[in-house]
Amino acid sequence: MTVDRKKLLDFVLNDIAKVRILVVGDVMLDRYYYGEVTRISPEAPVPINHVTSTKDTLGGSANVAHNLALLGCRTSIAGFAGNDYHCQTLLDKFTARGIDYKGIIRREAPTTTKLRVIGGHQQMLRLDFEDTEPVGEHYAERLIDYVEQSLQNGLDAVVISDYGKGACTEDVCTRIIDECHNMAVPVFVDPKGVEWEKYAGADYITPNFKELNAVLSKPIRNRDEYIEQAARQVMDKYNVKNVLATRSEYGMSLVQPEEGVVHIPTKAQEVFDVSGAGDTVISVFALGISGGLKPVEAAYLANLAASVVVAKLGTYAVSNQELQKVLTDVE
Repeated sequence: MTVDRKKLLDFVLNDIAKVRILVVGDVMLDRYYYGEVTRISPEAPVPINHVTSTKDTLGGSANVAHNLALLGCRTSIAGFAGNDYHCQTLLDKFTARGIDYKGIIRREAPTTTKLRVIGGHQQMLRLDFEDTEPVGEHYAERLIDYVEQSLQNGLDAVVISDYGKGACTEDVCTRIIDECHNMAVPVFVDPKGVEWEKYAGADYITPNFKELNAVLSKPIRNRDEYIEQAARQVMDKYNVKNVLATRSEYGMSLVQPEEGVVHIPTKAQEVFDVSGAGDTVISVFALGISGGLKPVEAAYLANLAASVVVAKLGTYAVSNQELQKVLTDVE
């Protein structure tokens, strides 16, 4: 495919800072313990990891907001967290990145946290601290009230980042989509699970191949013609307007009702870790469209951004400078 890279570079340099996006969804903290394994424990047949460093990063919907903020977008986030140390770590990181977190609602449940132990370059263990029960009506109303107020204050897009941790209930999603459309604000959804009825009316949905396959009556192969057919099936069945399917080594496919389909090959390189790549895709895609790019241009830009992320270890957010570089380096 052919795109005007000069136009995209101009957008990255000059237009991103004008865009206002709210991210709604499952907020997480990703915590990493890095170390070296040199022996087996005498207590049990398990490796001993001598921890040499730790790192906390924004995960889940917070990583979507992190990507947007690093790119220079005016970013706000809404979701749920607990009254615990992990929440304070999240809030400190939001502050450091200039992310408006007035939409973070504290509740009596743990802040969703993924703790990973890395030995050398190998993930050895993951511990999850979470409560995945659907959020109660009282908290859901508070979240929707915040979204409504944000829309009244002015937004260019809303991203629903669903990680299946209880924030994105059917009531929450359908009401947010309705409110956004009342204000002529596009909604972008990164889906989870098989209950896509709650995303009805969404302007764009960005499933990966596994997520797309999960909602089909019959599994498909990861081939262009099958992806297009599957995307049109879910567009009809779940009343979503456009699909951007991410397909690992096969790149992406953008399926639109009128303009047809565009298959975007992946940028060739070594894939080190796909963690967070979907967050980057929906961030850049939503940013591009809400900032005035054509959907195919935004998808191309998102594909380039994802190529940066998969070459990194762990959850990673791409910066404006990195996106500039990959744009100028691409052949």
